[in-house]
Amino acid sequence: MNEQAFDILEFPELRALIRRGAQTPMGQARVDELRPLASASELAAQLAAVAEANALRQRGGGWTFSELGDPAEKLALLQVAGTTLEPGAILEIRSLCEQAMSARASILAERESSPVLWRLVGRLPVELNSLSARIANKILPSGELDDRASPELARIRHEIGSLRSRITRTLESLMRKSGEAIQDELVTIRNDRFVIPVKADHRARVSGVAHGYSSSGATAFIEPLETIDSNNELQALHEAEAREIFKILFGLTEELRAQLPALEWAANAVAELDFINAKAVFQQKFNCVIPEIAAGSAIVDAAGSASILPASPAFELSEARHPLLEENLRATGDTVVPVSFTLDEQNNTMVISGANAGGKTVVLKTAGLLSVMALSGLPVPARAARIPFYASILADIGDHQSLAANLSTFTSHVANISRMIEFCRAPALVLLDEVGTGTDPEEGSALGVAVVDHFRKSCGAQVMATTHYSGLKMYAGNEAGVLNASVEFDEKTLRPTYRLLVGVAGSSSGLEIARRFGIPDPVIEVALALVKDSSRQASEYLRRIKREADEAETLRAALEEERAAVAEKFAALDKEAERRERERQALFQKSLDGVIRDFEKRSRELVATIQDRSERLKVERESQRRVAELKREAVRATAGGKRDTQSSAPPSTSGRGVRVMRDGLVVKKEKEFEAERSEEPEYTAAAGHEIAVGDTVKLLSFGSVGIVDSLKGDEAEVRVKSLRFREQLANLERVELSSPAKLKTEKFASLRASRGTEIQLKATEGNGRSELNVIGQTTDEAVDAVDKFLDEASLASLSQVRIVHGHGTGALRRAIAALLKDHPHVARFLAAPQEQGGSGATLVELRP
Repeated sequence: MNEQAFDILEFPELRALIRRGAQTPMGQARVDELRPLASASELAAQLAAVAEANALRQRGGGWTFSELGDPAEKLALLQVAGTTLEPGAILEIRSLCEQAMSARASILAERESSPVLWRLVGRLPVELNSLSARIANKILPSGELDDRASPELARIRHEIGSLRSRITRTLESLMRKSGEAIQDELVTIRNDRFVIPVKADHRARVSGVAHGYSSSGATAFIEPLETIDSNNELQALHEAEAREIFKILFGLTEELRAQLPALEWAANAVAELDFINAKAVFQQKFNCVIPEIAAGSAIVDAAGSASILPASPAFELSEARHPLLEENLRATGDTVVPVSFTLDEQNNTMVISGANAGGKTVVLKTAGLLSVMALSGLPVPARAARIPFYASILADIGDHQSLAANLSTFTSHVANISRMIEFCRAPALVLLDEVGTGTDPEEGSALGVAVVDHFRKSCGAQVMATTHYSGLKMYAGNEAGVLNASVEFDEKTLRPTYRLLVGVAGSSSGLEIARRFGIPDPVIEVALALVKDSSRQASEYLRRIKREADEAETLRAALEEERAAVAEKFAALDKEAERRERERQALFQKSLDGVIRDFEKRSRELVATIQDRSERLKVERESQRRVAELKREAVRATAGGKRDTQSSAPPSTSGRGVRVMRDGLVVKKEKEFEAERSEEPEYTAAAGHEIAVGDTVKLLSFGSVGIVDSLKGDEAEVRVKSLRFREQLANLERVELSSPAKLKTEKFASLRASRGTEIQLKATEGNGRSELNVIGQTTDEAVDAVDKFLDEASLASLSQVRIVHGHGTGALRRAIAALLKDHPHVARFLAAPQEQGGSGATLVELRP
């Protein structure tokens, strides 16, 4: 990447702004080294790391570093064999280890969503934690060694303390005996030896060694003869302490030296994490986004992954803001007017015109600086950004005239553009401010057109140029691939709005701005008279285009507002439909619950009349199964009802004439029931003798018809198909068939309420099957088949059955096992023995 434009685009000032977010000298140094990256993969990793760090911060995670110096010098000393680090240096390395491992722990929990950050810290060995703990146990935060750093150090310091106490007591005793000879009864230290202050004129009264006098000469510091040996012993202990401390420090240094590669990795990780965190802080402060970087035929997204672009890279900024300008305006409470534009394969050049001081140069600097930022792995202050992986970013912005270099305004621009042509390498972004200015307007306009055309055609660059020249505006209007754009100027207030309008050339409005800045009106009037008619007409034409563009924008805004209102109305209708559907579902569920309660009540009444225990158990199980199937059928009906809420209606809440059925259990209306009843045999009352064994009778309490099997007193035992009832003779009526009818092969035990719910329980045919094969069926089909099969087996009084489901993926086996686990007919189940199919079949034991 050519760095010709870095200073012009104020990239060093931007680095200083980002540097504020760094917490360590290493991180600050990394920010100072910030520049565009040469590798697209490395750039993708940098952007992904910033995205991951920002995501961690938003979830309340992340890392911080505090009071951490640059460990480079200490690590360099560790590379020299035999050197011993001072306690302070060891503590600094301990702080490095501790904070690096803390950052590792914070990323460890998020390593799945933060792979780039985890690669930075994942190699840090956990041994650094134990090493940090050992250092903390031996060196106090003040830099002194803890007494418990070693048993020998503890012993020496204990002896030093005891000896100091003995020396102090001895000296205090001598001072009391010497009386008037003592200046102050205070034991002090001179030359690392304990002494007592003696008045100079009483020096002879205390025998010992003088270690000096006070500044006034009135006090002599005497070491009495009685403590000389003790002081000597104390000095020896201090020397032993120093040797032990050196030994401990040397041992710790050797431990650090053994972990030198890990320490260097930790230092690099801390520097990189602090650098990334500084970028994340910048992103949060300026509401930035991670830019998409188009590298050749691939695009690097915010997560760092690459995907193929369908066309050549486009340069696109949406609501972009210049960060340095935004930082300055924050101090005054103002905000930056964002800019949006797109340069692509069809339109690779933009010529920006408009009023002086209207923001044309800010547009160029925003585009250039944000491009350099993106290619340096930085988030950019915009709502969205897509930036090509430029090989060159070149700029000619500002006045580079120099008396020392004998350069005028025009020659400085020309010299700079000449260098830009030399350095230009595609893909490139070229920024030209007031191209061709500083010379004859006609020649300057022609030169500007030629320069812009050369960069876009010969260099294949994307070009953004500002101008006041009509020639360049006409060039942009007539040349394919070149866009006109302008900065808006409010004619009512005679002030710029700083908005970028793409597709419309702008008038310079120089005379209006001159009037606003205080040029007298007579001067302005003379200037207006001197302006050529063609120029005046061109300016008026541009103003008319601007007004029409404003009207179109107003119309677009109105249409957008109307579209939003329509969308809101439809959303309200959707919510109302959802509310009505919920009410319909609630009403349906309430009605269904009533039907089920009525069914269960009548089932219990029927069961209570059955004397045979096994038959009663069969009916109870059949009733439970039918209730479960009714609920499942209701769920399916509800799901179907959601697809057509207009045609759906909740069932009757009265329960009158409702029948419930699935494989013998049906919910039908009274008319359907009457139609079916017409197909069944009809009975009429029979005249003649009293009720006797073998007569066909009708149970008046239930309406069922059966055969009298036995009589006992005023009670009769009646067989209704496969069920037996004991009933009072007064509740029986002898009946006979009203007409010949064909009876169906299936036998039913019936219960009917006169005007209520009717339940039909399906009887078994023959002795029932003992094996079911569901191989090839779906899980839903297999579950339904097994459920019916178990009902038939239970009614046939089978004790064990076999279900063949095969091996396959195991889906059928798991679904069948889930059904069997809670089935009312099943006592237990297990995989079949190997000779009966192994894990491809299941044996089921049924309840009696």
